[in-house]
Amino acid sequence: MSHERPLRPTLEELRAVCQPPEVRARKNAEHWTAELYLRHISIYLTAVLVRTRISANGVTGLMILAGWCMSLALLIPGIWGPILAVVLSQVQLYFDCSDGEVARWRGTQSPRGIFIDMVGHHTTEALIPIALGYRVFVELSASNANASQAWPTLFMGGCLAVLLVLNRSQSLMVHAARGMAGLGKLPDTAEARSIPVTSLVGRLRSLARFAPFHRMLHAVELSLVILACAVVSALVGEPGIAEKWMIWILLPATVLVNVGHFIANMASTRLKAN
Repeated sequence: MSHERPLRPTLEELRAVCQPPEVRARKNAEHWTAELYLRHISIYLTAVLVRTRISANGVTGLMILAGWCMSLALLIPGIWGPILAVVLSQVQLYFDCSDGEVARWRGTQSPRGIFIDMVGHHTTEALIPIALGYRVFVELSASNANASQAWPTLFMGGCLAVLLVLNRSQSLMVHAARGMAGLGKLPDTAEARSIPVTSLVGRLRSLARFAPFHRMLHAVELSLVILACAVVSALVGEPGIAEKWMIWILLPATVLVNVGHFIANMASTRLKAN
């Protein structure tokens, strides 16, 4: 342990160290579920974990495992697979809250831990559309009416995985570009990400806040939409049909999100030298 801390800390001691105001104020880095309820209950899991020998990176490993299991759950036919995926998405975020709290309590924050965390989120979001595409492929292949659409949907699921990773990676590219240019790290605030509202890009970005489609491209939201589509498919009696349309709609929409993200990054003050 890098810092001498109580072996059996109270919840108040844990909150003071693991959930300081600057962490709770990270509106852009925190998922909305963390702000809504996960941060309120993650401290109880952290209280258990800090009494064990598991490292913060070990907790991140559990987070990654839960994320990967989401994709495996989607291979279960019917609605039970998507239901399990939704549950696992919450488990993943639960561990995601606690790994940083364990690291802050033990004073073991490191670039390696951040790297592993990013690998976990990127691979989780990439595997979901691949698993969904395969799920739809199997279900459509068994259907006489839609069998011809099975292979194209599987291919589109793979393309969607690439686009989701590219969209998430664009934000990291901004930080990498600033670092390579010798610029400091920007605070995780809305002001640091702002674009002048008088510009065309600023107006479009303000308009996008009323229909934040880009927020649906994360593991939690994707799992909820997949569950809704699975329910629709079950109701109409055509397994995979609603999930197929989900992939077909998400693919071109995600292309537009990537283009918009790129334009917003280029117009942002974050990539300016001064």
